[in-house]
Amino acid sequence: MEGEKGRVCVTGGTGYIGSWLIMRLLERGYSVRTTMRSDPGQKRDIGFLTGLPGASEKLQIFNADLSIPESFNAAIEGCIGVFLVATPVDFEDREPEEIVTKRSIDGALGILNACLNSQTVKRVVYTSSAAAVLYINGEDVVDKADESIWSDVDFIKALKPYGGSYAISKTLTERAVLEFGEKHELELDVVTIIPSVVNGPFICPKLPSSVSVALAMIFGNEDAYSFLASTGSSMVHVDDLVRAHIFLLEYPNVKGRYICSSDGITIQQMPEFLAANYPEFQMPTPDSLKKYGGSKIPGLSSKKLLDSGFIYKYGVKKIFDEAIQCCREKGYLQFNG
Repeated sequence: MEGEKGRVCVTGGTGYIGSWLIMRLLERGYSVRTTMRSDPGQKRDIGFLTGLPGASEKLQIFNADLSIPESFNAAIEGCIGVFLVATPVDFEDREPEEIVTKRSIDGALGILNACLNSQTVKRVVYTSSAAAVLYINGEDVVDKADESIWSDVDFIKALKPYGGSYAISKTLTERAVLEFGEKHELELDVVTIIPSVVNGPFICPKLPSSVSVALAMIFGNEDAYSFLASTGSSMVHVDDLVRAHIFLLEYPNVKGRYICSSDGITIQQMPEFLAANYPEFQMPTPDSLKKYGGSKIPGLSSKKLLDSGFIYKYGVKKIFDEAIQCCREKGYLQFNG
């Protein structure tokens, strides 16, 4: 049975953003196809997707892998829109950057070709990252980065930051996606959305890496402090981000890149904010964070998205409240009073 709004595909549906997006699309009356990597022994619990309201009638799950781009063809066939969310995430740099980047670009372009060949897909929304905007060399740093700014890949390679290969792969993949869109603009609309650090609640069972990074001071994950510092601690609630994805699918006159970042809190402000609102957690001292304050980090401007008519619903307090509450409910944080 087709949804009132037609059929769409979400790649990477078992992840943080993908699963929340599926939930909201089903609520809005879409029929949804999603992809996940093959699970021969069916060891992975996907009840958090199959149990969603409307899923039994309107959700289909397909096996596909970014390493085999043609594996997405069946899921995309007959869809009117595709959300390209799936991406290799390797913050710990376990694989060489070149391998991660090639898989990411080849996978994205393969999916875009499947969209083109389907002759039914009208628009693709690709999920990029603020990492494709924020790594700007020295004198070029601006106060507020907009969609005209691109991260400097050579600068990232020299800097070797936490999550560096992820930043490079997202930058180069987004460029490749937009170039494909320009080449085929008469047949296919291709837009990209650039979220800052995504935080808030989650329906997937695994702790999302972006929530782990956002709550690094609560989890005591010092490795992630440099990444927080490099993002200027700009954040967006997962629900705002997902609503922005759907907005960009439905809004008629969209083009190019759209930054999606609702709020910011610097790494120096964060311990004071967290201590005031969640006193049960031990915070790092201001002195221990001084080494992360050297370089100037641009803020992120969502003006283009807001000027199109999108409205954010969540501020920084609500983002943290809901993330911490969810982590407690799922057993990632202990109740300490």
